Amino acid sequence: MTGVGSAYATLEKRFARLSAIGGASAILQWDSAAIMPEGGSEARAEQMAALGLISHELLTDAAVGDLLDKAEADAASLNDWQRANLQEMRLRWRHATAVPADLVEAHSRATSRCEMTWRKAREEDDFASLSPSLTEVVRLTQEIAAAKSAAFDLSPYDALLSEYEPGCSRADIDPLFADLEAFLPDFLAEVRERQAAAPQIITPEGPFDPAIQKELGLDLMTALGFDFNHGRLDVSHHPFTGGIPDDVRLTTRYRQDDFTESLMGILHETGHALYEQGLPKEWRSQPVGLARGMALHESQSLLIEMQLSRGPEFLSFALPKIRKAFGGTGPAWDQENLLRLYLKVEPGFIRVDADEVTYPLHVILRYRLEKALLSGDLQVPDLPGAWNEGMKTLLGLTPPNDRFGCLQDIHWPGGAIGYFPTYTLGALSAAQIFASMSEALPDLSTQVRAGDFTAMMDWLRANVHSLGSSKSTAEILTQATGSPLGTDAFKRHLKARYLS
Repeated sequence: MTGVGSAYATLEKRFARLSAIGGASAILQWDSAAIMPEGGSEARAEQMAALGLISHELLTDAAVGDLLDKAEADAASLNDWQRANLQEMRLRWRHATAVPADLVEAHSRATSRCEMTWRKAREEDDFASLSPSLTEVVRLTQEIAAAKSAAFDLSPYDALLSEYEPGCSRADIDPLFADLEAFLPDFLAEVRERQAAAPQIITPEGPFDPAIQKELGLDLMTALGFDFNHGRLDVSHHPFTGGIPDDVRLTTRYRQDDFTESLMGILHETGHALYEQGLPKEWRSQPVGLARGMALHESQSLLIEMQLSRGPEFLSFALPKIRKAFGGTGPAWDQENLLRLYLKVEPGFIRVDADEVTYPLHVILRYRLEKALLSGDLQVPDLPGAWNEGMKTLLGLTPPNDRFGCLQDIHWPGGAIGYFPTYTLGALSAAQIFASMSEALPDLSTQVRAGDFTAMMDWLRANVHSLGSSKSTAEILTQATGSPLGTDAFKRHLKARYLS
């Protein structure tokens, strides 16, 4: 191609290179969390910083701006996916050019080091050892937020939020969270009162061999449609899904006294992984082929873990496998008992272990705190006290130590300020999507009981996964469910599951 018409093709080649570099970084990030020895942390920080700088330089090269201008002038010659891709290219370019290269490099190096410090600090319940490196990460994140705020004419927090959920702002989140905060306390009290009057839950007794737990997880992942030719399951301090769509890396963690934590963690991450594996193959090297945003990503993990896997239909399918894996017999292994165990509602300290009723309150706390950290209203050394006060207000609990408090999450050490709201936005989206899918697939309950997830996955692929970033989150959600994001479907789901 020559002339103006070649600008878009040139951009595609450049973004394909950026995709390859980003993929390499993702695998290195997984490696550092799953199998890298502690002594490799400094070298890995330098490697990640170098790859980040190379990507930044490729994206911010002066030629890219000219190519974008030329391609946009000739946009009429492009098809719908190419125009959407061009729009995503421009967005990524605007984010990158807003931040100086030396700040990008410094932030990458600081977060890599802080993540390694966090692992040890969390294990040893030693916030003081994390505080200096976290302070540096917050400082650099504030600088990035200020730069992007000026470039996008957004508040600093909204500028960071837009990296994880494009088009979303505090003005969208605040009324949703206010509605949940008004609804959940009374609802929580009613659910706990009802559960207290039910037969006592019998907890299955371990120990539960981690190797058997893993095999059970692999079995259920296979049933749901995870492609192990393009992914794997490992162990890390904090469960996550990483890698790339053609090589998805899931992690979980195991406890010998409780198999449900790892099992639900695996199912949660499988939801993320299925979304990644369902992204449009022909566009995976381009921005338009990436997952739309973290709210939609979280909707897919919560749809599998909460909407599907904690329902009686899924348990009916999975229970024979669970009993066989652990040799379970007796009342503790009855379906009704295990269902009550899965649906037990009780305020707790750890977000990733929280039930779906109390989980949004964990997110609301983090949302408030990270806004205060970014604005400077809250200093890092004061974080433990602010955290404990917020936990007391929202959940009626005071963490016994920082390991059960502000040290539990990796997000802030990794520089991910603006990420936390997407968890609850995802829960709201999951409820809407599952309700619409159930209406579209009247035999879904029967299929789930039989362990047949084909129709479910086909519907999700058609209505969510295969769209990539060709549309906005709002457009995808409205097209799939008929409504913009709200709290009604989520509240209906909770009432039907816990009070009916």
